[in-house]
Amino acid sequence: MEAAAAAKGVCFLFRHPIPARSAAVSLPSFSYSHKHKHKHLVGLRSFRCSSTAPLSTTTYEFSDGSSEVDLRLNIGGFDVRSSRDLSVNADDTSLAIRVLRPGSPITLIETNRLFDRIKPAETIWYIDDDQLVVNFKKQDPDLKWPDIMESWESLAAGSTQLLKGASIYLVGDSTEINQKVAQELATGLGYTPLSTKELLESISNQTVDSWLLAEGSESVANAEGAVLESISSHVRTVVATLGGKHGAAGSADRWRHLYAGFTVWLSQTEAKGENFQSILGFFSWKKHLLLLLLQVFSGWGFGQGNDGEILSSSQRMGAKDEDSAKEETHKSVRDGSTAYTNADVVVKLQGWDAAYAKSVAQACLSALKQLILSDKKLPGKKSLYIRLGCRGDWPNIKPPGWDPSSEGEINLGTQ
Repeated sequence: MEAAAAAKGVCFLFRHPIPARSAAVSLPSFSYSHKHKHKHLVGLRSFRCSSTAPLSTTTYEFSDGSSEVDLRLNIGGFDVRSSRDLSVNADDTSLAIRVLRPGSPITLIETNRLFDRIKPAETIWYIDDDQLVVNFKKQDPDLKWPDIMESWESLAAGSTQLLKGASIYLVGDSTEINQKVAQELATGLGYTPLSTKELLESISNQTVDSWLLAEGSESVANAEGAVLESISSHVRTVVATLGGKHGAAGSADRWRHLYAGFTVWLSQTEAKGENFQSILGFFSWKKHLLLLLLQVFSGWGFGQGNDGEILSSSQRMGAKDEDSAKEETHKSVRDGSTAYTNADVVVKLQGWDAAYAKSVAQACLSALKQLILSDKKLPGKKSLYIRLGCRGDWPNIKPPGWDPSSEGEINLGTQ
């Protein structure tokens, strides 16, 4: 189906000020499958890299040593006689390793999406028998790296240490999208998936659609608000909320229990890209909002390869497409016509196909990772908010004993 081949785009939008970390961001332009060699330390992986140079299929081992990480690549089949036969270039979040050959070097690995930032000046590498060993110093020694590169698998494994049990709430105009992405996130994180739609239908013994026809959206929104209150103290859950303005998330005055977890707005965009195999990351500051746009997941450029390998392509998107998507995102915030702008993170989608739910889930985890790394106190702050009774005073939590009614109105977190 041509519809399945339509490009899917995502855009991250953060409500919290985040220091600029990198001028360009993309998903890894490589494919891999892996087999764990040791229980805790090393994974043996095979991969192929996207490059105009000749490609190589090789294997690597990875280990995390607290303040540093090691990468070992098998180079026994490349007739490497000395370090002069190799090129290793590392910079912040990117890495390129090549075997030098006259006229046409062989790319062993190339990515601009390391799991986190490194200190390029302190990178060292050497040859150990038939392996190339590369040692990186982390910018953040407290962050455990599940793998050398950011991928669905590494994000799913690494996000638990960042979330610290905090739940995730998905909001947006589509109940289906919220449910499909929530299921993928819950599976990857080992969380419990919850759907307010399913909970409401189980409680009322009727469909949400029939409920809307019989009693109207106000009744449904109130009921969903009660459900959100009942599960707000739950940890390690991914909650898919009702889509559309008939749900609780469509009203700013019903967000007090949504603030109990990290909220992700899954928003469909009309911005279009001329190149369906493009991917672009950029940062734009405005009203303390960090905007990251990725034009990704085309039917040709992102899908399943041999043996379940994840394939993606990476090309720069035109400035016209970038401006279109950026302006649309700013317009959503500027209009203030939707309560969804209260969300911690926005992931914008160009089109929708359920087959790409895991890709959208990966974008959600990548965005949440950047958000939490910018302020590691956020998960603890969410926990405190719950312990104080989800009073609606997010993000400026008031002291114990504070009564929102004493100030006339609840802080809706829209400032």
